[in-house]
Amino acid sequence: MAGKKQSLSFEQSLDRLDEIVKHLEKGDLPLSDSLSLYEEGTGLINACSKMLDDAEQKVVKLKKGPDRTPIEMDFEDGQ
Repeated sequence: MAGKKQSLSFEQSLDRLDEIVKHLEKGDLPLSDSLSLYEEGTGLINACSKMLDDAEQKVVKLKKGPDRTPIEMDFEDGQ
């Protein structure tokens, strides 16, 4: 699994997560393999969350409101 450290796209990560879930749901893997897949899945979930956060930051523009707290505006509305 050390070779799986290459960057996967969001879609590739979701596909791999789907594979992992299917393997884990079968319940026929040794405990050590299940734990390794669980660990890999957790890493993929974190990577996907970061990709979604990064994408959201590209779409959403933060603007300070009257009380100086940030309010979110759609990117198109902020131009």
